[in-house]
Amino acid sequence: MSKSLEPSANNKGFLINALRKGLRMDGRPLTDFRDLKIQFGEDYGQVDVSLGSTRVMARISAEITKPYSDRPFDGIFAITTELTPLASPAFETGRVSEQEVIISRLIEQAIRRSNALDTESLCIVSGQKCWNVRASIHFINHDGNLVDAACIAVITALCHFRRPEITVLGDEITVHSIDERVPVPLSVLHTPICVTFSFFEDGSLSAIDASLEEEELRTGSMTVTLNKNREICQIFKAGGVTIDASSVVACAHTAFQKTTSIISEIQRVLDEDLSKKETQFFGGSAENQRS
Repeated sequence: MSKSLEPSANNKGFLINALRKGLRMDGRPLTDFRDLKIQFGEDYGQVDVSLGSTRVMARISAEITKPYSDRPFDGIFAITTELTPLASPAFETGRVSEQEVIISRLIEQAIRRSNALDTESLCIVSGQKCWNVRASIHFINHDGNLVDAACIAVITALCHFRRPEITVLGDEITVHSIDERVPVPLSVLHTPICVTFSFFEDGSLSAIDASLEEEELRTGSMTVTLNKNREICQIFKAGGVTIDASSVVACAHTAFQKTTSIISEIQRVLDEDLSKKETQFFGGSAENQRS
């Protein structure tokens, strides 16, 4: 992967001095996220998330397939990422960068391995048919903190997605279109949110949701993934400056506060958009029609 230009010594000194005083170039406190904007596409499961100038899109798709032989009662859930020059000139087409590997691993741990999606509910006929749910992440613009933006995009898309209703009669499976039957939401068990802390100098200085300019100056980072039940799904730190245990605990407390507000915003926009779609497609409540 080609590298972006290193910041000049003057810029680096200016930014570090500002951070020491609790100031950032965009006017945020050190513990604040940039403005979060969540938009939905015309279809279920299409989400566009912006954190400041960072922009990530997620799309959920589902198809019927055969389950894995060692998990006959489970459906399949997979997450794919794509970092291209569209997001930043630092990325190259057709070459998987170290950053993409880390992002994929973080999102995989945060959502799939934390069992945010109930894969047993994706089983149709044990050992024969199941739903294969795929989350595709596309990075549109990279201005720092791709991990947190991607996590918000994927979990929001999973909550927004609706799969077709099906009927099983013996060995025959009928998939009903949206015109025939009300589509069915996925069984999302909890809502994990990634909160990434960037550390500067000796690690005593930290900031949430670093911009790209700040990321280029940091000496380490740590991602804490939690849900609204105060359950820590993962703590990920790949090298960099050493952080003591008390700092990790303090970061976890701060991350929980941010997680609560982000989940509230996700729920607000979900309720608003799903209500519009139900009125548009079904003329009322989809849950009432399903019952």
